[in-house]
Amino acid sequence: MANIIDGNKISQVIRNEIKEETERFKIDTGIVPGLAVMLVGDDPASKIYVKRKENACREVGFYSREYKLPAETDEKTVLSMIDELNRDPEIHGILVQLPLPGHIHSAHIIEAIDPAKDVDGFHPVNIGRLLTGRPCHMACTPKGIMELLDRSGIPIEGKEAVIVGRSNIVGKPLFLMLLARNATVTVCHTKTKDLAEVTRRADILVAAAGKAEMIRGEMVREGAVVIDVGINRLDDGRLVGDVAFSEASPRSSFITPVPGGVGPMTIAMLLRNTLDAARRSRKDP
Repeated sequence: MANIIDGNKISQVIRNEIKEETERFKIDTGIVPGLAVMLVGDDPASKIYVKRKENACREVGFYSREYKLPAETDEKTVLSMIDELNRDPEIHGILVQLPLPGHIHSAHIIEAIDPAKDVDGFHPVNIGRLLTGRPCHMACTPKGIMELLDRSGIPIEGKEAVIVGRSNIVGKPLFLMLLARNATVTVCHTKTKDLAEVTRRADILVAAAGKAEMIRGEMVREGAVVIDVGINRLDDGRLVGDVAFSEASPRSSFITPVPGGVGPMTIAMLLRNTLDAARRSRKDP
């Protein structure tokens, strides 16, 4: 049976570290790390995420500011608010909660954020820096996956990693992060032929396709590390990942549960990016 990678426990350790570092940083510099979170509309899941981020900021001693806008808010208004936040010295990180209402172009919003304050790590400049080996802010979920692997003592260099899912939020940046750590990486998607044959090659298998329990036990190599990014609610109300846990865990050496695996790491990495942004904001060397 696999070792369970406890994302709740690891993320709490990281949050405690950030809290201690923040206290020292405030004493040394007088600067309080500041995060602005913008929510447009009434998406229930987004409301929950924003509340968790607010609570996390309070826990580690950050200054947080929330902007809750009605769904009919136009794109020009959102862009104007981002411009003000870009120039606000109290704000070191800006996060616009996705998804946005259909009449607002997510790409326009992401590109309007100052890359130095893009603590989500989605701006093309930050993706480009990651691609060229000079990362600044890295996307929170894949960065959290790398932390889970490292803090669980799982080697990456020389391993064969397979990612199922090619989103801009997880799959593509995770590909670059694993490649930078000298893994051999394959990214699978809906057009991949014989998916099971590819996944069975993986020393590290990451499921991030957003399809409930699509990774079955026979698709997992014996002894593989399985990272489940998905979170899906079934008709009976149960939350499950993209991996059929009961089938995959007997074949795995390590596996993340859903919930309580990758999810808690995303907010921990958002806090890390915000503290890093505050440190970089200092005028003196």
